[in-house]
Amino acid sequence: MQTWPLPSTTAAPKDIEWRLPRHARSVGRARALLREQAASWGLPQEVTDTAELLLSELMTNAYRHAKAPAHREIWARCAVVEDRLRVTVTDASDTLPTPGKASPDDESGRGLALVAALADDWGAAIREQGIGKEVWFVLAITPRP
Repeated sequence: MQTWPLPSTTAAPKDIEWRLPRHARSVGRARALLREQAASWGLPQEVTDTAELLLSELMTNAYRHAKAPAHREIWARCAVVEDRLRVTVTDASDTLPTPGKASPDDESGRGLALVAALADDWGAAIREQGIGKEVWFVLAITPRP
């Protein structure tokens, strides 16, 4: 008869969440946390670089544009499921983002266009339980044929 704890027969889950203050410094902190976690999971550098860029865009949007009290946190979650990396950013605003149309002279307004162009899939939805919304993207970990 075996006693607890039972030996693990599966790999550790590849799922992590960070809760960060709604502050400009949290954007860089989220990038650093993602970079460290991706390295520990052995993700390809190209996937990590793209995920870091897109996470930065979503975190910046949550920090700058979410209509929410300043004390609310921004949550970032990364999960590897099969051959895909899914990154989700949650904030306390229930206003869904829409891609803007930046002119060549604009210094901002291209974040969601970058997400749409570089991610294999992305979307946004009001949270079914809780406050606010989730904006997410998915990147394939393995190269496409």
